[in-house]
Amino acid sequence: MGNIPLATVLNENGVLFAGITGFIYSDLMVPPLVHINAKYYGWRVALYIAGVMYVSIVATALILNGLFSFLGIVPESARVVSEITQFKIDYTFWMNIVFTFIAGVLIWLNKKYLQNHEMKMMKMEGGGKIKKIAVSLFILINLIGLSLFAYTQLL
Repeated sequence: MGNIPLATVLNENGVLFAGITGFIYSDLMVPPLVHINAKYYGWRVALYIAGVMYVSIVATALILNGLFSFLGIVPESARVVSEITQFKIDYTFWMNIVFTFIAGVLIWLNKKYLQNHEMKMMKMEGGGKIKKIAVSLFILINLIGLSLFAYTQLL
């Protein structure tokens, strides 16, 4: 499935035009591409390219949104975001908690397995540093989010 059908779903669910445009262009800059650039050009150049791409994606989305707004041709969404984004603690919240725990256990088991086994193909792939940073950042974001949620529930 490509980005365009997913962008249509986003539009039908109330996401703004600039966000949809940024979503479509974001497919141009993904972590494996940064990793490949780092293999060929080094991390400094790869991160520079990623930064330039990020800035250009955001700038393009904002410019297109401004231009379309000026011309009055911004596609309207089927729903307003406030109608569909109401936070509530239901079964999906608890399923997210359970599957976050399961993902953590699986990551721990994988790390334990990799410590005891030699992985020749993984060594050929190279650079696990960016993967470790991405996973650590994801875990940190989840912990901060859960902490903030717990804090807001106590107020």
